[in-house]
Amino acid sequence: MALKKINEKKYSIPTRLIYGQSPTFEWDYSHHVIPPVTSSSTFSLGSAQRGAKGFAQFSLPPQPSHHPIYIYDRMGEPTVDMLQHVLATAEEQESAVVFASGMAAVQAAVCFALNPGSEIISHKTVYGCTYSLFTNQLSRMGVKVNFCDLTDTNSFIPLVNENTRVLYLESPVNPNLELIDTRAIIKALSQINAKRPESKKILSVFDNTFATPYCQRPGKHGVDIIVHSLTKGLGGFGTVMGGAVISGQEFHERLIIFRKDYGSILPPLNAWHILVYGVPTLALRIPRQQANALKIAQFLENHSSVGTVRYPGLPSFPQYDLAKKLLCDYDGNFAPGIMIYFSLKGDDPEHSKSAGERMMNYLADHAYAVTLAVSLGQLRTLIEHPASMSHVGYPAVEQIAMGIDPGGIRLAVGIENPDDIIADLNAALEQAYKPG
Repeated sequence: MALKKINEKKYSIPTRLIYGQSPTFEWDYSHHVIPPVTSSSTFSLGSAQRGAKGFAQFSLPPQPSHHPIYIYDRMGEPTVDMLQHVLATAEEQESAVVFASGMAAVQAAVCFALNPGSEIISHKTVYGCTYSLFTNQLSRMGVKVNFCDLTDTNSFIPLVNENTRVLYLESPVNPNLELIDTRAIIKALSQINAKRPESKKILSVFDNTFATPYCQRPGKHGVDIIVHSLTKGLGGFGTVMGGAVISGQEFHERLIIFRKDYGSILPPLNAWHILVYGVPTLALRIPRQQANALKIAQFLENHSSVGTVRYPGLPSFPQYDLAKKLLCDYDGNFAPGIMIYFSLKGDDPEHSKSAGERMMNYLADHAYAVTLAVSLGQLRTLIEHPASMSHVGYPAVEQIAMGIDPGGIRLAVGIENPDDIIADLNAALEQAYKPG
């Protein structure tokens, strides 16, 4: 059966996330309504010459083939490649390379272009494991990371020097939901790069896990490299782990070689789950979760026990106007996302923290529609305490200065009936200030 020659780009992105690329040269599965999953760790090469041509794809400089030659699972395979195509589509970019986890993707995105002595500039608040990678691992490899407050667009400029190679951003920031004005930052970075030789250009790397491509596509603002934990919103169901680095085609081969050398591959079965279940349902799940999140945020904002609520969809959000500019779905509608960050009232951060712990402990023992667990982007609503869980890598004495509220609570909203979520939260809030 001949491959259909269809211009998929004339269709909307939500539809393309279901059907993928047409035609696909990686694997002819024309008779399958659902793409099959491969299960071979190695591939027959047919001839020594074909094997040599296949390995040339992974040499330096690489010699890519229009029709990939599959050799060995670690170097690429059909199911993974199909997922990469659809992820690039989701971000409206040219290329995607997937990895075994989100952190493997972060490592690849920041390290593939670094040398000993290179420097990174990062926003002061990032995902806790990213902070640990920057401070515990890269420093041992001779890479310096400089932190600053990128909500001030010009704050990074004094930190730029001849060794700077990466500007690292998260927005909305994990966990406090601060927004970084991506367009303004990239404009300032472009002016700096215009005066630097190509070999010393500073790459912008952006973790878009919180927003997902449904709510934000930073590549449209000029970001070079976008990172995702596929375990979260893009995977959607909390059943498999994965990560992705999405960019223009100019970085594709170098990232593939980095993955090949470090071996952090995404298993085909994990890729298949994300390809078949996760990404195609993105445009269904996120709108439901967003609607729930707004209703829950409004409930929390009006509750007498709650001190602060940060949700980009609330008019009270400190960067509400910026949120409306940056966070948009594929049709241009405001898409504030599924994450809420709040804290309970207290005379000091420790009082607020103690009340929050009692609230979460009550939820762990009594709630049905809210689960005490890390992660996000799943069908279920998850609640956690960043200062002692996901962001424990930040030293306790520095957490407030680095944007981590010791009493802050992170709520990742699911698709349940929002009234059920609110009922569980309300019951827990009533227990928050009871002694014991």
